[in-house]
Amino acid sequence: MKRILVTGSNGLLGQKLTLLAVQTKRWELIATSRGANRYPQEEGYCYAPVDVSDYAALSRALDEYRPDVIINTAAVTNVDTCEQQPELCVQLNVLAVKNMAAECKRRDIHLIHLSTDFVFDGLKGPYAEDDPVSPLNLYGRSKVASEEALRVSGCRWTVIRTILVYGISNDMSRSNIVLWAREALQKGQPINVVNDQWRMPTLAEDLAEACLLAAEKGAEGVYHISGSELMSIYQLVCTVADHYGLDKSLINPVPYASLNQAARRPLKTGFVLIKAREQLGYEPSGFEYGLHLMDRQLKSRTPNI
Repeated sequence: MKRILVTGSNGLLGQKLTLLAVQTKRWELIATSRGANRYPQEEGYCYAPVDVSDYAALSRALDEYRPDVIINTAAVTNVDTCEQQPELCVQLNVLAVKNMAAECKRRDIHLIHLSTDFVFDGLKGPYAEDDPVSPLNLYGRSKVASEEALRVSGCRWTVIRTILVYGISNDMSRSNIVLWAREALQKGQPINVVNDQWRMPTLAEDLAEACLLAAEKGAEGVYHISGSELMSIYQLVCTVADHYGLDKSLINPVPYASLNQAARRPLKTGFVLIKAREQLGYEPSGFEYGLHLMDRQLKSRTPNI
């Protein structure tokens, strides 16, 4: 049984990895994040407060827990925040990863790092793993820099790129596009939704399983992990409205350029999933299945029902 240390365990993906550890007992988990543990169950794994941007704290944690694998989910993922706070973005998304890779090389730890479809410019998606990167914003550039840091580090590494992750976290402190649309439409609020961007939304449970498969198989290199359905953001939100029986007339389709966001977004991404399917045994859930799973979790207000 491998011992896996997860960074950013209070986030959506981190909580799903904790859930997998508790439910399946396939590996020994050390969950780490800033501050107190937000996951309600404390049995079946170990939690330690660790700020990965603190090199000394990270090194002490690795000395104490001696993991075989690190799954690094910690990052600044808000695209506009990265543009507005570039130093924070670089510190957590690039420098912390370089430090982590150095420690992993020294200790022979397999480092699995989460990246994004925003490493691409969106001009010719869906993308395969070996397509050239061309990010449009600081978030994407920071992820490209972190990927390059792993390539030259000499450690055993895996990059898992993903797209528009959705799901239910335990404390509901962080929203995602599905929850945002559902809540706004339930309140009868009109919403502007872009109709000229296309993505493959990814269920958080699927992403967690893919991370675990990479850890168990010792898979190295770049892998694309997402849902299998390419849809416009407008189509995605309309699907959410239909699923919950909400008023689609409140959804106002708008061109991306009209939003005046701080960071540019790629128009069409999406992934080719052949490598993940063949080498990891990854099989994504359908978007409707993901919505039904979220229904059950929302009713219980916990992520494990």
